[in-house]
Amino acid sequence: MFTHEDLSKMQAQSLKMQSWIRQQTFSPEMEKTLRRFSSWEVAELIFRVNQSTLRGRLSADPSLPQGHVEEDGRQRWYSLEEINELRRRIKINRKSLLPKRPAGKRALRVAISNFKGGAGKSTVALHFAHAAALDGYRVLCVDFDPQATLSHSMGLSDVTEDYTVWGIMARDLVRETERMNAVASGAESGTALPRRQLPDAITGMGLQDLRVSDFVKPTSWPTIDIIPSCANAAFVEFASAQYRHLNPEWSFFAAVSRYLDQLPAEDYDLMIFDCPPAIGYQSMNAVFAADMLYIPSGPGYWEYDSTTSFIGQLSEALEDLSAFNGVVPAGTFALPKVFQDVRFLLTRYESGNDLHRAMRSAFMKVFEGRMTEHPIEMTRAVEQSGRFLSSIYEIDYRDMTRETWRRARASFDQAYDEFKAYAVEAWEKLEDEA
Repeated sequence: MFTHEDLSKMQAQSLKMQSWIRQQTFSPEMEKTLRRFSSWEVAELIFRVNQSTLRGRLSADPSLPQGHVEEDGRQRWYSLEEINELRRRIKINRKSLLPKRPAGKRALRVAISNFKGGAGKSTVALHFAHAAALDGYRVLCVDFDPQATLSHSMGLSDVTEDYTVWGIMARDLVRETERMNAVASGAESGTALPRRQLPDAITGMGLQDLRVSDFVKPTSWPTIDIIPSCANAAFVEFASAQYRHLNPEWSFFAAVSRYLDQLPAEDYDLMIFDCPPAIGYQSMNAVFAADMLYIPSGPGYWEYDSTTSFIGQLSEALEDLSAFNGVVPAGTFALPKVFQDVRFLLTRYESGNDLHRAMRSAFMKVFEGRMTEHPIEMTRAVEQSGRFLSSIYEIDYRDMTRETWRRARASFDQAYDEFKAYAVEAWEKLEDEA
């Protein structure tokens, strides 16, 4: 016989192991730190120029960051801050090294979502965020998943639910209710409209007084911030159902979108959402806030079946939300929900596997024109990065054979380059900032 007390003991024991794992993975201070990148990586893999060309520029201008030389070698190693300074200050063949960003647009928001657990959502979100940062973009990640895999991989583990998506939604409920009550009291007809009442248990939390910046946490990557998640944020699904009952006119699905609209437009270029493996209050907030939907899937039949179910149920859910059209003030957000692009991406793909090749053909036939060309391959390096809560970009290539590392990185580089091309195209379709 087992009760909640037994489960609590199991969790306490697991937390001890979790702490030990972090000690092996992160620095002695229990903080994740970002490694330096070799001049070879900076030239060929990040700037994609010849090494001799970069060395020539550095020699010609001593004021440029010269990197750090380790005691046991001649190779120079650069921090991401130094890489970005080089990116800003030099041009190759009169071409800027800065990434493409459509002028006058806010940050592009991308939701990485699917029904099935293990489809690679967190892995894709982590790698795309890191690849984008190495590409020169400023990135905000939003972890909607209470499993908090992305948050842990970014080095955040001591997170309270007040500063997760749940806190953003509860804050929005109070603020939206106050706004509705203000409209009710100011009705031109003189007729008192019904006022919505929230219990002290909600208003007393003080979440409505939190600043927009309070939810955003820095990571070990200087150009990546995150709105983290934690296990306790799982009860958002139960709480949100209660909140909707307290104020049926509250457009719960747009809470995160309203929050993101309050962030300074110049702070970020890309926003990447890691969604939970379910359609619920958190995932609906993610897809509603997104401009672009990226759907990763494993290469098996059950993954294909789950993906089919996901897009069907998501379609029905978004259709149901269209009923809010006209309930909220004009100009707040548009219904029905429109995505600038939708793409499907295969993960854990093995090119030598007959079933994987057959399923890839099926995906491409069914989702014609929406399927990405480059799947993410399953390699030893990818498996190792997952075990150590890191992306392939964070792993030093000296920790394994360079060929193994390069093969894994090439798979993610190709997937990211394709993602970037679709993202920029979708980005340009956004309305200009006022």
